[in-house]
Amino acid sequence: MRLYSKHQIVTACLLTAVFAVGGTLFFTSRFSTRSLAPVSEQKEENSSSSNQQTQGNDTISGLETNTPVLQVSGNSDTYTQDEAQNIAVYERCNEAVVNITTQVMGYNWFLEPVVTSSGSGSGSIIDKRGYVLTNVHVIENASTINISLADGSSYEGRVVGRDTESDIAVLKFEVPSNVELKTIAFGDSENLKVGQKVIAIGNPFALERTMTTGIISGLGRPIQESENVIIRNMIQTDAAINPGNSGGPLLDSQGRMIGINTMIYSSSGSSAGVGFAVPVSTARRVVSDLLQYGSVQRGVMKVSLVQNTSRIASYAGYGISTGVIVSKVASGSQAEKAGIKGGKNAVQYGRFNSAKTIFLGGDIITGIDNITVSNYADYASALEDKRPGDTITVTVYRNRSYQKIQVLLEENTSSSSKNTI
Repeated sequence: MRLYSKHQIVTACLLTAVFAVGGTLFFTSRFSTRSLAPVSEQKEENSSSSNQQTQGNDTISGLETNTPVLQVSGNSDTYTQDEAQNIAVYERCNEAVVNITTQVMGYNWFLEPVVTSSGSGSGSIIDKRGYVLTNVHVIENASTINISLADGSSYEGRVVGRDTESDIAVLKFEVPSNVELKTIAFGDSENLKVGQKVIAIGNPFALERTMTTGIISGLGRPIQESENVIIRNMIQTDAAINPGNSGGPLLDSQGRMIGINTMIYSSSGSSAGVGFAVPVSTARRVVSDLLQYGSVQRGVMKVSLVQNTSRIASYAGYGISTGVIVSKVASGSQAEKAGIKGGKNAVQYGRFNSAKTIFLGGDIITGIDNITVSNYADYASALEDKRPGDTITVTVYRNRSYQKIQVLLEENTSSSSKNTI
């Protein structure tokens, strides 16, 4: 065992104390500046970065739509991050959501004009000049349209254009010179993900500017809205959508419109967590055409079509009972030049006074590009986003075999592309 003197022990203790104090001072001076930076400075730095990323203007087909930075009024420290985000989106967008009420006029037994029915829905202000985006079915058959704003003011609206194949309509009301409207910016529906948070604002059951939240439950849904209309690529959401929400915006977490709330699946007529919205990518194209032309410029094949049925197939000896039958092809049309063939056997189809002459024996269209055509709604849906000048691949059933034909689409200058039955 090694022995130490009293003087050595005291010296060792003093040296240990000196090194301990020196090390503490070194580490404190080396690391304390970053870890103790004021929280307010960090927030200001983050806020500046956020501003650089999110500020800017988006002009859609002549419509001015702004996307300001989302900020929560009041003390944001009292809310969770999700709550603060919801509040910010509502505060930014709710005043740009309008309540649309309509009246349908008819006549009583004395031939006097009376209001036969009324309805209500929602819409989004997409331009400060008073343009409102909504659904066609919200204003269907309306003789008067009333647009109510968040401040309680009300204006008469007129229809700028409507497109039944996408269920999108654009309205317009006259804005007083002293009124500054708030608008909702178009977002991006091309890069959505299932599970992404969404927010709906509308007027369900006439309860103005109600907000609900949820997620995207599915994408690319083809939904049949009516007998001859299938809307493809719809957004499915579990955000509560009820009667009166139709035409209102479906928003992302930054308050940008990604869809137009259109319909629900429900046995009771109320929300069952299965709602559908027309994607804003469709709305961009449709709104642009409605403002410029008053209608959507879609490419068409100049043919007259008849829905194939088991009864017709049995009578004509077709080997299939689905698809749409080409009854006639317009002379000199691109469809005729491509080799699409109409029928030659004239038959009467229908009931007595409503019977029509159709021609059997021609091609049966069973597909367009990668879309199966089982009925006329499929046919119209397959051409919904096509433009004049586009070339499509048409699958036809002819002589009990299938053929593919390249057809150049034309501008719709007549009603010859309409279904005849």
